[in-house]
Amino acid sequence: MWVVKWDAITFHTLRKINFALTAISPSNNRSILSTVLNSQNYALLDLSSKVEYALLALLELASHHGKKLPLTMSEITAKQPIPERYLEQILTNLRRAGVVQSQRGSKGGFVLAREPWQITVLEIVTLVEGERKEKDTSDSPTLEKTLVYEVWEQANAASIEVLARYTLQDLCQERETRAQQNPMYYI
Repeated sequence: MWVVKWDAITFHTLRKINFALTAISPSNNRSILSTVLNSQNYALLDLSSKVEYALLALLELASHHGKKLPLTMSEITAKQPIPERYLEQILTNLRRAGVVQSQRGSKGGFVLAREPWQITVLEIVTLVEGERKEKDTSDSPTLEKTLVYEVWEQANAASIEVLARYTLQDLCQERETRAQQNPMYYI
């Protein structure tokens, strides 16, 4: 599951959602905001396995980017829990989109087509999941329906802002930092 840090924008958006839903249904005494903040299993943005696998594969490619050596699919699947057939589809789509390049031959495999700092998480999510279609709100919008859609659009905008803020390089650096803080000891 994708975990997004709670920042002022997200908290502000949740407060607006809580206010809007309370205004629509004032009989509900339970605070939706407190439910969301107290729930450990609730996420406004779900991470699909397709996006997760794409990001994991790209993290492996990004960590080898400076070496200029291609990684094979079996090398990627040995380091990350990704089914090889699924990885093949994902890497093919990323190659068509210009995010990765493939090299044929006995020394072949995949490499990033651009620098890791140039590839955002938002770009990967959009490439893998496709563009979001706007909801058709033309069918007799009520005040309540308009409020709900406006709040949802603000939440969507906040999630897009967070995903656009992080690059593959950011994720690689964070992985290195955490690996140094929690070293693995082998006996």
